[in-house]
Amino acid sequence: MGDSCANRPSALRRRATFSGVRSLTVQPASGGSATACSSALTASSSREPGQPNGLHTTHSKSKHEKEEKRKRRNDHSGRLSCHQHQQSLLSSSSGFSNYRGILNWCVVMLVLSNSRLFLENLLKYGILVDPIQVLSLFVKDPYSWPAACLVIVSNVFILAALYTERQLSKGSLSEQVGLLVHSVNLSIILCFPAVVVLLVPSISPVGGVFALGTYTILLLKLYSYKDVNRWCRELSSIKVKTLSRSNSCPSAPPVIGVDQIVCYPGNLTIRDLYYFVFAPTLCYELNFPRSPKIRMSFLLRRLLEMLFLTQMLVALTQQWMVPIIQSSMKPLEEMDLSRMMERLLRLAVPNHLLWLMFFYWFFHSSLNFTAELLRFGDRQFYKDWWNAETVTYFWQNWNIPVHKWCLRHFYCPLLRKGFSKMVSQSAVFFLSAFFHEYLMSVPLRMFRLWAFMGMMSQLPLAWLVTRFLRGNYGNAAVWISLIIGQPIAVLMYVHDYYVLHNGQEIH
Repeated sequence: MGDSCANRPSALRRRATFSGVRSLTVQPASGGSATACSSALTASSSREPGQPNGLHTTHSKSKHEKEEKRKRRNDHSGRLSCHQHQQSLLSSSSGFSNYRGILNWCVVMLVLSNSRLFLENLLKYGILVDPIQVLSLFVKDPYSWPAACLVIVSNVFILAALYTERQLSKGSLSEQVGLLVHSVNLSIILCFPAVVVLLVPSISPVGGVFALGTYTILLLKLYSYKDVNRWCRELSSIKVKTLSRSNSCPSAPPVIGVDQIVCYPGNLTIRDLYYFVFAPTLCYELNFPRSPKIRMSFLLRRLLEMLFLTQMLVALTQQWMVPIIQSSMKPLEEMDLSRMMERLLRLAVPNHLLWLMFFYWFFHSSLNFTAELLRFGDRQFYKDWWNAETVTYFWQNWNIPVHKWCLRHFYCPLLRKGFSKMVSQSAVFFLSAFFHEYLMSVPLRMFRLWAFMGMMSQLPLAWLVTRFLRGNYGNAAVWISLIIGQPIAVLMYVHDYYVLHNGQEIH
């Protein structure tokens, strides 16, 4: 009896322990392994006697937190030193580049400030938006569309270029004769529409700009078409089999399910040439990069943007720009300097806003819409010209199709002929100035050379900005030239056109 009494506490402890184990272990399901039960048994037996289930992790976590708090109390380095070597975020040396909030703030302020001006204009002049008046800018007679007919006639010059290249590929024409035929064709493309616009009074200025712009684009495209096909013949004549992608096709065999690779003279087809005519590029290739399919959602977004921005451009021009210009139509010789500056600043903001909207409408919405419709793969129509710190960088990046054409067919050939970079760059600006004046003076039927002088003034401005201004100061100079320069040219042409046609009314 004494032994049993003496051994009772230990027996009770063992019984309590095993009962605790039985309560903590999970019974395996039918077909389950006994390993789970043994692992649970081991985990339970590893706990201290009398410790409740689930408190072990909590206890260790609280213990760890206490240790961290004790370390923070004993760590005096954070209290003694809280500074390190670093730059302010607005400093250029900080490397910080996320200014999206500032950009949004600028957009909001721009919209609010212009909304106030727009409301003042609306209260003063009323609603001036008239779609019928917009149509009258393109056609004076609804039954006569001379500008559209002029654009349709351009197909003759396209087919003439194709026929000439086919004869050259067969050897029916020599290179000298082919060059002469191409030169005559390109000269007619340049002169024929200008003569028609000047001689046909029913072509409105806006219709003239549209027709001359179409012919100018066609001129640059066919010039590139001529050059690339000539390069292909030159490379074929020296028996080169592996050619660069921009001049001919690679030697790899065509892959099933992929667009077939075209080699010279297999590219001399009507389909190939008209694809290039409508493609959003000025530089010809035998094998353009192609996207796998047309994305309908992307296409619809660009179409909606085009329609919305077209309405905005027309409405803001009628409601905002036209009243400002009409209210300031006074001969320059009767105005003092302060009046001229006030008129210029009034026109600068709406003109610049419309220019930015036009840039997005044309270079992003319209060109991307055309590229998606034609599955044209190269969508780099512009680069970050808004970050331009030099005038040269701006002109190289705001219109990539024109820049590529100038670089490939004008600037580099001049360098290969031995001209210096400065002379070649000046020649590029001269060519650009000529076409700017060509697209302004001919449709307005007056020659004032304002656009020509504005483009040529970019050369000394580019030198001054590069020489004396760097970084943010250079970027600010580029923006000032854009905001102020364009309204000056617009005012000059509008003033001279108004004086030419309404000279007696404004005196």
